[in-house]
Amino acid sequence: MRIISLNAWGGKLHEPLLQYIADVDPDILCLQEVTRTISAKQDWHLYRDHDVELPQRANLFAEVGAVLSGHDAFFSPTARGELLERDEAVFSEFGLATYVRQSLPVIAQASGFVHGEFSPDGWGAHPRSRNAHCIRVFDYKRRFPLTVTQFHGLRDIAGKGDTPARHAQADAVIDLIKRVWPGHERLVVCGDFNVLPDSVTFETLGKLGLMDLVTSRGFTDTRTSHYLKDGRFADYMLANEAVGIVDFDVVAAPEVSDHRALLLDME
Repeated sequence: MRIISLNAWGGKLHEPLLQYIADVDPDILCLQEVTRTISAKQDWHLYRDHDVELPQRANLFAEVGAVLSGHDAFFSPTARGELLERDEAVFSEFGLATYVRQSLPVIAQASGFVHGEFSPDGWGAHPRSRNAHCIRVFDYKRRFPLTVTQFHGLRDIAGKGDTPARHAQADAVIDLIKRVWPGHERLVVCGDFNVLPDSVTFETLGKLGLMDLVTSRGFTDTRTSHYLKDGRFADYMLANEAVGIVDFDVVAAPEVSDHRALLLDME
């Protein structure tokens, strides 16, 4: 079974992103920073926040779904805010997307906010709301259930150090997992955590028997050349001892975002 986690960067690198997803053909794909614009007339929008401008695909959620046509797709938005379509403002949703191969039935799931709450009329003040999505699937071929949780950690303009909000976020992730995962089964947690490797987040998740695969396997960079700032850690994937790891990689090429994809092959 193949699981991939990736911050999609709103689809800025649209063509290589879709080609990569098609090529690697994951069984479960966990994407962060995914867009959906119901009223879009154009394929591209512009996100603008003070001095930040970022092109966004209008309907990345649907475009990835078209590539993974044999998967069930789940969208979990955190907010609906304005993007620019040419000179006109349009409302667009932003959040998490999870794609699950249809041969893996989703037998339980939960989604919820790990920081803040849904914002229907704007992106909100920093640090903005963040959510998580947890699914439990059954693998008919290998005869076992598996729980996979993804979340996008809050972004604090002060940096990635631990804060009371990040402590509370880690506790909220645990609470969500416990709503779906019965314990003593395979468990994977992944996403763009927006924390440093020494964060209390890992101590908290470690209470469920989870170990980070990025730092424990010697990877020192989860960013691509499109990210020009210092601090190269953002994305993590954790697994418990029940997960039979065949291979794990922090994918350096191709570059499909300012984040690298995390790829886990398990038996």
